[in-house]
Amino acid sequence: QVQLHESGPGLVKPSETLSLTCTVSGGFLTSFYWNWIRQSAGKGLEWIGRIYSSGTTDFNPSLESRVTMSVDMSRNEISLKLTSVTAADTAVYYCARVDRRGNYPNYHYYGLDVWGHGTAVSVSS
Repeated sequence: QVQLHESGPGLVKPSETLSLTCTVSGGFLTSFYWNWIRQSAGKGLEWIGRIYSSGTTDFNPSLESRVTMSVDMSRNEISLKLTSVTAADTAVYYCARVDRRGNYPNYHYYGLDVWGHGTAVSVSS
């Protein structure tokens, strides 16, 4: 059973860089899309971006100038970096896997089937 676990600093100062890690256990990163999503208090989910196991990325246009993502296959980890944070970046951050069906090379991708429990991040001085 695949499980995702997000980890991060909890508190970040304005203008600093937020670094988060999602550790995947019970499965592999290969041939999956991995997403970062956040939810601010009282608001809906906001998609930050996704990374494929090969390292290909897609980002939310409103955030892409500040976001980088990477994959570490040896550690089974996906990382997120968000630069120049402000109070508006205070949220619970989640990683989530896209459901994959079919057989190589004819994979089909659907909704998000595995989520982490999230990690709370507060931006404050």
